[in-house]
Amino acid sequence: MSGSLERRERTGKMELKEIVELVKKTKTFVENREMAVQVKEKGLADYVTQVDTSIQNYLSRELQNLAPDIQFLGEEEGLHEISGDTCWILDPIDGTTNLIHDYQHSTVSLGLYERGAIVLGIVYDPFRDDVYHAEKGKGSFLNGKPIHVSSARTLGDTIISIGTAPYDKSLAKENFPRFQRIFERCQDIRRTGSAALDLAYTACGRTGGFFEARLQPWDFAAGMLLVTEAGGAVTDFAGEPLRLLQPGSVLASNGALHEELVELMGQI
Repeated sequence: MSGSLERRERTGKMELKEIVELVKKTKTFVENREMAVQVKEKGLADYVTQVDTSIQNYLSRELQNLAPDIQFLGEEEGLHEISGDTCWILDPIDGTTNLIHDYQHSTVSLGLYERGAIVLGIVYDPFRDDVYHAEKGKGSFLNGKPIHVSSARTLGDTIISIGTAPYDKSLAKENFPRFQRIFERCQDIRRTGSAALDLAYTACGRTGGFFEARLQPWDFAAGMLLVTEAGGAVTDFAGEPLRLLQPGSVLASNGALHEELVELMGQI
């Protein structure tokens, strides 16, 4: 496998299958409760377990063997400058706090960034053995079956997922009024504690949308492609395109609800 789209397409399904199988093998790490309770605190409400580091070490090694010319950007090494136009973007465990407490909503999120776009996204839910994947221009899938965003036309027709940005609690004064505005318009709100899972749920139509005030590229890279390839929209809170290698706000929807959600994000 190479960093170029052209070469990737020549091997197509076999490559995707190999990558998915690598990601699915991380289930054994997630199931190891001894590793899950080996915790270090990186910052406010920001933790890393032995599961996180083991998955990142495993996938970075295996992806390097599979595609030696593709760089690697993983949560546990932090943001750094990428020299070149292609890199893997990995969150080894999206929902680490959930994992620590055995609150079984954590995912492995892997995206492939190439020339200013996310061209491949995989979100793996090891607790349900669900694989969500998307390739740019080829649609989104759950366990190999096509998925599509919700058909809701108004917020009153659906539920919306929220993220609380727990790493920056100074945002709470802005966030909680937003949550109330959305709650008053939609049927109800949900929070899984995994942005990647929330984006996957938006992609398959379980929710009408999702938003969080501050996410890192590894939180949203794979999930945003799932949503857009399933027919939805993903922007920042102002309705502008995401900066793919920088942190920022993320707003995802089925598309039909996007204008209404952008308006609600901006209200004071």
